[in-house]
Amino acid sequence: MGRSVRKHAVAGATAALMVVTVSACSDGASPTPATSNGATGNGKITIGISGDLPGLSLKAGASYSGFDIDTANFVAGKLGVPSANITWKVIDQAERVSALTSGEVDLVVSTFSITPERQKEIDFAGPYFVAHQDLLIRRNDEEITGPDTLNDKTLCAAAGTTSADYVKAHYKGHITLHEVPTWGECVRNLANGDVDAVSTDDVLLAGFASLSKYKGELKLIGKGFTDERYGVGMKKGDAARLAKVNTALKEFISSGAWKKSLNDNVTPSGYSIPSAPKVGS
Repeated sequence: MGRSVRKHAVAGATAALMVVTVSACSDGASPTPATSNGATGNGKITIGISGDLPGLSLKAGASYSGFDIDTANFVAGKLGVPSANITWKVIDQAERVSALTSGEVDLVVSTFSITPERQKEIDFAGPYFVAHQDLLIRRNDEEITGPDTLNDKTLCAAAGTTSADYVKAHYKGHITLHEVPTWGECVRNLANGDVDAVSTDDVLLAGFASLSKYKGELKLIGKGFTDERYGVGMKKGDAARLAKVNTALKEFISSGAWKKSLNDNVTPSGYSIPSAPKVGS
């Protein structure tokens, strides 16, 4: 074999080794670096969501629908990721922060309230919606009229949420807290008579109360007592992605897609759609 042939052979082998190395890195467990448009390097993205919230994020067959799902789809599209390349990951409320910090998901769009405590660990784009904490009770309950009448009652909340903590911190009396993984389980417990009330965001509770299996059995108090600013959660420190998601949310609202999604998914529950929030505020 001549020198020229040997030189080409070495070059070819080096190129082949580089291809194998790149493929191995792409298939590994390490997170793929974000590209300049905020999507992951392989043009895919994993988004953490809820799977049992009517009107917001509900699994139907093999797909998901609702306002949070529409929000996530719109954001992903603006990051250069088509819907077909989104991996939906259902996570419990208590796992939202850890799923981001561990790299299990790239974004979380799951009625995720922006709080100072959470902002110490992760970043939020938004807000893209403002809900208000309220109470869901059985329709024939005449004793509970607001959070100040929960003394000696059992309150259900999803673990890892701020709802029950707020009630216990701001309203006096003995309140028994029953924590479960999901809000859907809380509502089932309420309907079955195992707890006295469920407290979380009004838009979420309205969706459950409107389900055919609960209609006529449950009612929303209708006295919101906090502001819950929903944000898109992401790993801390990625300023480029944070800016791009905020830009996407602004367009989601200004394009009319925000209002259309709420009208399609949330209005049927009887919930009154509020004005759009100012993203970045």
